[in-house]
Amino acid sequence: MESTYNNPKYIEIENLCVRYGGKHKKEVLKGLNLTVRKGQVYGFLGPNGAGKTTAIKTMVGLIPEYTGRVLILDRPPQDLSAKQKIGFMPEIANYYWYLTAREALHMYARIFGINKKQATAKTEELLDLVGLKDSANVLMKTFSKGMMQKLSFAQALINDPELLILDEPMGGLDPVSRIKMRDVIKRLHKEGKTIFFSSHELSEIEMICDEIAIIKDGALLKSGKLHELLSQKGESIALERYFLNIIGDKVK
Repeated sequence: MESTYNNPKYIEIENLCVRYGGKHKKEVLKGLNLTVRKGQVYGFLGPNGAGKTTAIKTMVGLIPEYTGRVLILDRPPQDLSAKQKIGFMPEIANYYWYLTAREALHMYARIFGINKKQATAKTEELLDLVGLKDSANVLMKTFSKGMMQKLSFAQALINDPELLILDEPMGGLDPVSRIKMRDVIKRLHKEGKTIFFSSHELSEIEMICDEIAIIKDGALLKSGKLHELLSQKGESIALERYFLNIIGDKVK
């Protein structure tokens, strides 16, 4: 894969600290540093409770109180001009359950200022892309977890974003659906999109990403090019083994 190290920085995080709670605040992120450049597929890894979702919510402006420096497309997270160019897929999405998938996507397209004709075309294109065409007129309140993941992925693409930020996009998907989503992510990357995503599916990360970061307890443990991190003393190891070694898990 071509080097991206001279490309513009799409995500720039320096010494990010986030604290939750009242009087006795808990430090969730502890001086996190990350750089994601244009054209990368970047994997964000860590065990449960590591702070991945907190970091992602801060990137997209959902957590306004933090210390440190966060720039998305060279703008602060709350900047509307940056938000117009971002597609965000949350780990847990809440939609208007009384809408159908088609109605929801059309609504989001209109929110982004897409005219009615183009919104209709984009909606149909994305329903087909994520495999919801046959369920387009089904109320979302009847959707399974996997179907909701597909819809959430589609809404992240509705504005044709330059940068995709995906929080656990493979969660709840069956093996066939995971393969299809992986193929879509690869295609989007070839089309020039920059993709940042967290996942517990290490095999998917290994097949898709060119660079990764691993965090634990809110702190960065390791980051770098995937193939370089997995090459040790002239031998390659699997990402799963590398990940367990880095976070200090003694599972054999």
